[in-house]
Parts: sequence; structure tokens; C-alpha cells
Amino acid sequence: MTRRKSSENNIRALRRLSGGSSYGITIPREFLTVLKWRLRQKLELKLYRDRIVIRDWKP
Repeated sequence: MTRRKSSENNIRALRRLSGGSSYGITIPREFLTVLKWRLRQKLELKLYRDRIVIRDWKP
């Protein structure tokens, strides 16, 4: 597997998870550091037109 060019670092592939009915993508570690997200943190997903918005869940 070759390394991506720096201009392509934010290109990610959609993958099917082991159960077959869920999908996932990987988020770069740098993004998680800037957002201060942690492992197992609850996140809110919202479908907005042709985008998916992911943000911290507020109870």
C-alpha cells in the first residue's frame, strides 16, 4: 500500500463493518485532537441536505 500525497490526506473510504448492516469511516487523529473528542464519546449525527454533520452530543 502506498502513502497518499499530502493533498489527499483527507480522502477517506466508506467501509462495511463486520455485521454487514453498518458502515464506517476513519477520522484523522489530528481532527480528534483539535475537537478534543475522546474514545466512546457520544456524538450526534444529523443529515443536512447532501451532508452528514457530526458533533458532540449535548444532553
